[in-house]
Amino acid sequence: MKKQDLHTHTTFSDGKNTPEEMVLAAVCAGLDAIGISDHAYTAIDESYCIKKEKISAYVAEISALKEKYKGKIEVLCGIEQDYFSDEPTDMFDYSIGSVHYLKAGDAYIPVDEDAETLKNAAENFFGGDIYALVEEYYRLMGNVIRKTNADIIGHFDLITKFQEQTPLFDENNPRYISAWKNACNELLKTGRPFEVNTGAISRGYRTTPYPSVEIKQYILQNGGTLVFSSDSHTAESVGK
Repeated sequence: MKKQDLHTHTTFSDGKNTPEEMVLAAVCAGLDAIGISDHAYTAIDESYCIKKEKISAYVAEISALKEKYKGKIEVLCGIEQDYFSDEPTDMFDYSIGSVHYLKAGDAYIPVDEDAETLKNAAENFFGGDIYALVEEYYRLMGNVIRKTNADIIGHFDLITKFQEQTPLFDENNPRYISAWKNACNELLKTGRPFEVNTGAISRGYRTTPYPSVEIKQYILQNGGTLVFSSDSHTAESVGK
């Protein structure tokens, strides 16, 4: 079985290490393949993503690394395509479809910034109903492949990022279960793999990967597939 890590970020977006440093970390980790998948340009929030004028340089640099490390490791040029990014993805080897924001009126609410942001968003935009916010997240998640045409489904239950430290809702609530199952059923129709994402573990938010054990079991029981990813933003966590 090929040992690979297809979800990593570099200094081209919000990562801490250069693409070459990430490739070298993957070589040291004994991986067969490394995918660099920086955040696609997203006009609604330019703080964390590739600058539009840097996309050509990004592709060129990773192409050069493909040649430099040929025979040592396979290097792939990917992109993490947010639901609200409208940038083309045809120049990349693959893409990861993710939901990082909810849209409420003219406001875009970051899903993974902190628990207080989600709590306030529920109060201000969803009538104090945190489950309505969660249902909107999974509505978008269920449509993420149709919207982005991505090859991999990114951190399916990202909305639970803060649950271990600051619980905002009950994951056994029937509304929560119905929301994720509806989204999961839509995504299973696409045949795209769901990533098992350890990024929140390395960054100290969770002790288990996305998605939850229950969701992973549901995916596998219903014919879905899983692919490992570290969602690394530093070289130290590549392949872990």
